[in-house]
Amino acid sequence: MTRTDVLSGLRERAARHALLPLRTFLGVTFVYAGLDKLTDSAFLSADGPGSIGELMRGVRDTSAVPALVDTALNAPVGFAVALAVGELLVGLGTLAGLLTRIAATGGALIALSLWLTVSWAVTPYYYGNDLVYLMAWTPLILAGAPYLSLDSLIRSRRSRRTA
Repeated sequence: MTRTDVLSGLRERAARHALLPLRTFLGVTFVYAGLDKLTDSAFLSADGPGSIGELMRGVRDTSAVPALVDTALNAPVGFAVALAVGELLVGLGTLAGLLTRIAATGGALIALSLWLTVSWAVTPYYYGNDLVYLMAWTPLILAGAPYLSLDSLIRSRRSRRTA
């Protein structure tokens, strides 16, 4: 095997697994974010320092979609739990590579809603992280998790059965 063959094989393997670091980072981050919210009693309160209610009231007038914030304020604790559980499920699905495109779409929708509400007024825009998360989910929506995932395992088992 020549040096060119070895390099070509390494490039092919790297290209095949290029989304794995992104998938790992987003999965771990969303699992952590969900668990952090679920275990923070201050956050899971309608009022008080560090509560979801205080946060939502603080960003309401500067958000791009105040009606979205108003909807969350109708049941702030329920919204906080739904957000945390959503982040947890998105993160676990992404890490396992199970229904990856659906999980990534969920992650993108969470990031979009946070960008339009919580970080909309951040100036300059690139200081806010929610827009970056929204863009980071896009490759996983498009490509899924073709390697080292439950999706690829399921796909290979199905193709063996039909062959």
